[in-house]
Amino acid sequence: MTPPVITAYDWVPDFARGLVRDLPVRWALEETGQPYTVRYLPQGSQKDPAHRALQPFGQVPTYQDGDLVLFESGAIVLHIAESGSGLLPADPAGRARAVQWMFAALNSVELPIAGFGMASLFERDMPWAKDRLPIVRARVQDRLDDLAARLGEAAWLDGDFSAGDLMMVCTLRQLRGSGLVEAYPALAAYVARGQARPAFGRALDAQRKGFTGQPPHSAAMLAMQGEDA
Repeated sequence: MTPPVITAYDWVPDFARGLVRDLPVRWALEETGQPYTVRYLPQGSQKDPAHRALQPFGQVPTYQDGDLVLFESGAIVLHIAESGSGLLPADPAGRARAVQWMFAALNSVELPIAGFGMASLFERDMPWAKDRLPIVRARVQDRLDDLAARLGEAAWLDGDFSAGDLMMVCTLRQLRGSGLVEAYPALAAYVARGQARPAFGRALDAQRKGFTGQPPHSAAMLAMQGEDA
């Protein structure tokens, strides 16, 4: 049987390495023991018609398994979790709660993190940045307050490690270097537990080894804004 094929970039700026969203897909495949292959895209080619036929927004990753083609990392991870074992509880209620945490990671938690990333990285030289940054930082802290309170002293968000934890850890990793997660010892330990899982290590190593391409000629490509979903 031919293994599924995912797409990934062959080059990203240093700050984006380990954050591009083929990582949670790779992690899910590693956790469930499912083989896969990778088709690497040079920067810029993700906007070509051939790739847009798979991903209408011209992003990565995509997932192809026979006639099935998926885009959006959350949808792909959910499909992988449902196709294998180890990422979703067997009981329907537990499964529903795991999926709920996937949505929470990609919506309630990630949206303010994305705003903070834009303000602190891409817009930091704009005239409004000095006034806006404390506002978007506070929004992230509000979400982290809530998440830390819910996690408490538990190892994972709801029982055993699940696809919900996988997506939440990937979301929180976007704050690396900001000191925000580190301000919450329980969340910092939670992320560390996720990153200590052997499947995560294999996924991260595989992503890093795939960056063998060359940077694009256009400086505008360096921003990488909105280029992974």
